[in-house]
Amino acid sequence: MMNHPDWINSIHHDGSPLYVTPGDHKLGDVVTIRLRTGNDTPVERIFLRTCPDGEQEFAPLHRRQTDMVCQWWEAQLQLRTRRTDYRFYLVTQEGNWWLTAAGIQRHTPTDANDFKVLAEYHAPAWVRDMVFYQIFPDRFADGDPANNVVDGEYNCYGRPVVARTWGTPPQPHHKTGLVEFYGGDLPGIVQRLDYLEELGITAVYLTPIFTSPSNHKYDVVDYKQVDPHFGGDDALANLRRALDEREMRLILDMVPNHCSAVHPWFLAAQADPAASTADYFTFRQHPDQYETWLGVRSLVKLNYRSERLREEMYAGENAIMRHWLRPPFSIDGWRIDVANMLARQGENQLGHKIGRGMRRAIKAEAPNAYLLGEHFFDGTPHLQGDELDATMNYRGFMMPLLHWLAGFDFDTYQGKDWGDKTPLPTTALAEQWQAFLSAVPWQIAMQQLNLLDSHDTPRFLTLLEGDEDRARIAVTLLMTYPGVPCIYYGDEIGLLGGSDPDSRRCMIWDSDQWNTGLRDFYRQLIHLRREAPALRWGGFQWLHASGQTIAFQREAPEERLIVIARRGDDGVEALPVSHAGLPDGTHLRDLVSGAETTISRGMLPLSSLPSVGAQLWHSTN
Repeated sequence: MMNHPDWINSIHHDGSPLYVTPGDHKLGDVVTIRLRTGNDTPVERIFLRTCPDGEQEFAPLHRRQTDMVCQWWEAQLQLRTRRTDYRFYLVTQEGNWWLTAAGIQRHTPTDANDFKVLAEYHAPAWVRDMVFYQIFPDRFADGDPANNVVDGEYNCYGRPVVARTWGTPPQPHHKTGLVEFYGGDLPGIVQRLDYLEELGITAVYLTPIFTSPSNHKYDVVDYKQVDPHFGGDDALANLRRALDEREMRLILDMVPNHCSAVHPWFLAAQADPAASTADYFTFRQHPDQYETWLGVRSLVKLNYRSERLREEMYAGENAIMRHWLRPPFSIDGWRIDVANMLARQGENQLGHKIGRGMRRAIKAEAPNAYLLGEHFFDGTPHLQGDELDATMNYRGFMMPLLHWLAGFDFDTYQGKDWGDKTPLPTTALAEQWQAFLSAVPWQIAMQQLNLLDSHDTPRFLTLLEGDEDRARIAVTLLMTYPGVPCIYYGDEIGLLGGSDPDSRRCMIWDSDQWNTGLRDFYRQLIHLRREAPALRWGGFQWLHASGQTIAFQREAPEERLIVIARRGDDGVEALPVSHAGLPDGTHLRDLVSGAETTISRGMLPLSSLPSVGAQLWHSTN
């Protein structure tokens, strides 16, 4: 790798309001593009490179402003296409350089990591201000014992269901994990909304609630009915009203990739190859050899070659995904289960086609709906403005962070003996975060759903072996990284759990059993996040990633924040920050501890940073 000169670090651009004219842009709009460089850089000229209709164009940037430590350069860019890619060409006394979203380099880059700005893209503006809370309904709160599953009430794929006492540990799936029920329901969530509001939560995401035989409900048998054991349709309408009273949002989990093997659609198709729903499925040999989700015979894969299925799911006037967007439910968006696999079967790779179709239908019904996809891998091809608004940011945020803090690698979690249990190097954490951030338009990066764990992973505090200092680092980064934070229920009180279904333990409502110090820390960081413009719409600039310490800046017109996290004592006593545009004499206050400091000789002192911990330094612009 090439060693860059020090002045390179002062060159910065991102898609935030300080650098790109904000707003819902239309085709033909002219936006202002700005670039910041240090005063001591040998930059002579800068050009904005675009590629309209396949042929590159260069437009000069002009110096518009100079202050104590930096210069601002500016150009106008007309948006001629729905996605305009651009990068910068810097002419300097020490050779010429390219700047893309992936960083600065001497060689000519590919187009893949150009900066991107979208036109005719309507972002659900409410999302950026949210703090989400994910709930697995059966394990959160039992509000109406009268609707609880009763021991042996029915068979779930040949196994009698089991009613469990609240708080007893879930059993593994090979025992009773799939068919045990604790009684959590939607009335229970309504009864606990005051708790969520006091914590600072503004949006709730529920795993599936539609009628299904299992406790996880990813095996739907009726997409247009809330499961009676969760309270039925009336309970969802009541939840909607209760959330509205608190100005809180709601997204539900949609399972369009597969349905239950006892869904009426599939039973009819098995019984009669000429049934109206037969083409919803792919039979290798009728009636018992069919495509499934990952070989699980109870989860039958849906076949999106079927136009009728598309009409049923999203395209038709009374389609399932449209139905729940309407009153009295009026949900605020969908989380699409296994979006990475949707509409993909061998030679029939319809994922992007179906993704675009779902977006058109959902946005026609509810323009401000949030369309979120589950994707454990690289979901960036779905995040270019014509499909998903966001993904659950496993690979772009969570996985590298937990690999850095805990040596947790997803392949190891899945039982592969060659999985990497060695903690991720600090430089690699920064590189992975930047790679995923640079691959999508900024408007979408700011909507990515960041998380530390979910119902599909071990609890992050368990992965950290209960190390609360590192847990606080993780929470700080969750609340300060670009995107939208999501908390898995119970994490804030120190709930533990290993691999699914152990990660789906019952919520603890006896406050004597809570980690109240951790919960207070969550509340503090949640409220800081909600109040800070820099964290909701500010830019992102790496300042340091070496040894055991990372630091980055979040910058908005109103304020700037410097986030520092250290997983171990690496001897760093101060960090250079002049390349962040901070002049000497700038006074900073740590919003977490209240400590104060002043920039001197371009350095931020770290004397108050613990050997394992995080800081959030604030300065008003």
